[in-house]
Amino acid sequence: MAYTPQDFLVWGELPVTDMDAATRFYEHVTGAELELVTDGPNPMLVFRPKDPATGVALSIYPGTPAPDGIGPTLHLAAEGALAEVMARVTKAGGQVVSEAITLPSGQFFYAKDPDGNSVGFYEAKG
Repeated sequence: MAYTPQDFLVWGELPVTDMDAATRFYEHVTGAELELVTDGPNPMLVFRPKDPATGVALSIYPGTPAPDGIGPTLHLAAEGALAEVMARVTKAGGQVVSEAITLPSGQFFYAKDPDGNSVGFYEAKG
């Protein structure tokens, strides 16, 4: 019998060189409030899921981002229409690197955060 968890992704981690700059960028772009957690080996900024029992969390930690084009791409939800999110990425010091890409469930675009991490921002169909 194959193993089938509720979600295969349990946790995501994103390395950044400047925690304060990352807080400003990700809070501005997503509309989320990040929580600073300091009880582990490193401080982390945490995106908390709406329902911890069923959602996936993401943490941002001090580290070295992967070289351009090498690291994974994390896709995040963000408040507002996708065009608004694109504008916020640029205003917050990131870079939009694709046009909107349409999927049956919604649309997304690729971007880079100020550290060059590859991120996608997703808007579900309403």
